[in-house]
Amino acid sequence: MDQKDPDFPWILKMIEIEDTLQNEVPNVTFKDVSFSWPGKNEYVINNCNFSINKTGLWMIVGKNGSGKSTLLKLINGLLKPSNGVINKLANIGMVFQNPDHQILMPNCRSELLLNINQNLSRKDISNKIDIALNKVGLAGFDKRSIHTLSGGQKQRLTIASSLISDKNFILMDEPTALLDSSSQLAVLEIIKGLTKNKRNPFTALWITHRLEELSYADGVAEMKNGNLSEWQKPLNFQYN
Repeated sequence: MDQKDPDFPWILKMIEIEDTLQNEVPNVTFKDVSFSWPGKNEYVINNCNFSINKTGLWMIVGKNGSGKSTLLKLINGLLKPSNGVINKLANIGMVFQNPDHQILMPNCRSELLLNINQNLSRKDISNKIDIALNKVGLAGFDKRSIHTLSGGQKQRLTIASSLISDKNFILMDEPTALLDSSSQLAVLEIIKGLTKNKRNPFTALWITHRLEELSYADGVAEMKNGNLSEWQKPLNFQYN
């Protein structure tokens, strides 16, 4: 970078802004948000208000049809609210219940390459792949074929895909529903560990039907009749 370049101060400013955004605590706020499907009079999300403005693992429980998955789609921008305002300062990623619906490539490295900045050098790309796999407990798996992975390992790979694309707010729609207890625990502990990293602020919003998972949460809320209750500590939470 040539310091005599007249654009040099502007370039430095842009780098500073980018670094600030990467280190910013991700946050999402709903203000009087409602959503109904076209041609339907009934609201799936009804005058919903909540805020997530701290890093951590936040969990939502609720009966089928209460609006949980619709809420995630609104946050992710896949759906637009019928009313109200959604404010987001976050780089949002998504982890689905079934990793087979999300993984496209034949091995771990090629899957991660789909989500990485291709403008990086080959060395930086390899380093970033190694770091992402290490963070999810898959160190040395870069050349492993997808069909040799367990369900839990596949789910960890989808998390690595979000990390390698610099997502700092991950939406997780029942990510352990198809996993055995040991894989469930591994995914929980990985996400919990990521949210405790002070250097790289990270937040996860996790939908679950497994009430034993709530003890890992920093805050729990119930989705009911298209609305979200106030966040509570797991020990204080009562599921109605």
